Amino acid sequence: MDLRHPLASLTLLALLAGCSSSQPAQPAAEITGECNVDNLQDMLGQNASAELIEQLQQQANAKTLRVLAPGDAATMDYNPQRLNIDIDESEVIIRLTCG
Repeated sequence: MDLRHPLASLTLLALLAGCSSSQPAQPAAEITGECNVDNLQDMLGQNASAELIEQLQQQANAKTLRVLAPGDAATMDYNPQRLNIDIDESEVIIRLTCG
């Protein structure tokens, strides 16, 4: 399973949901962007599902995120508001960092 396509679908779905006329859902918690993964290290070894990735972003308090699989190209810019999720070939989380 290639995780990049479900993540793109999740992002598109979130954007389209913003166009609906129904009542907005209660925000889970306001994200200030001060990313912190100290309390998330127990998530290493978990399968990186779209739901788990969304939870990790909320728990890390990160405004943005990127999922990096082996061989993926990544910019070298440092963004303290970004959660980086490194996964292996089996889409298992092997590293969580901010930056």
